[in-house]
Amino acid sequence: MPPKKINKSFYLREDVVQLSKDLLGKVLVSNIDNQRTSGIIVETEAYRSPDDKASHAYNNLCTERTKVMFEEGGIAYVYLIYGIHHMFNVVTAKKGIAHAILVRAIEPLDNIERIFERRKMDKTDHRLTGGPGKVGKALGITTRLTGCSLVKKNSPIWIEDRGIQIKKDQIIESPRVNVDYAEECAAWNWRFRVKGSKWTSRAK
Repeated sequence: MPPKKINKSFYLREDVVQLSKDLLGKVLVSNIDNQRTSGIIVETEAYRSPDDKASHAYNNLCTERTKVMFEEGGIAYVYLIYGIHHMFNVVTAKKGIAHAILVRAIEPLDNIERIFERRKMDKTDHRLTGGPGKVGKALGITTRLTGCSLVKKNSPIWIEDRGIQIKKDQIIESPRVNVDYAEECAAWNWRFRVKGSKWTSRAK
């Protein structure tokens, strides 16, 4: 099927766990500096407010960084960790509900040569895009895109449906990565990977 940009209604659903699964197989596309690059989403993590202690918006915490999470779904939330890694998230649900989905890994698809340049690599293996910081680097996504629409016509970043179907039995569910501080929430199986994909980040 021809590529079809995902519309606003997809992002406005409130079940962020199901949405995290539904994003598997969709194609994340960026058009940065007139360079279009893309990858098939093969790993995601769900974050939900106000009860999820792993969420930046736990207990409905609204700060200068997290306020974008409270906007209407269908926009990007990009934050920086360790001063170097730009982490791309999809904001979901209705305005005032701070749900978000971290895209942890993609399978490179379009303009792989440019992805190699951005990653300063010349070998195709899971290290290219297997991890959320690597996804951001590969697709040229930085914090300047936080709050950017994923549905507007001229947006530099969006998600497409290209007819790739990921069945329920193809999804591996496991606890999220590096959220030990989240107490009982750290054990929630809210990390989702495509079974058999060599592009997912390493199991923890």
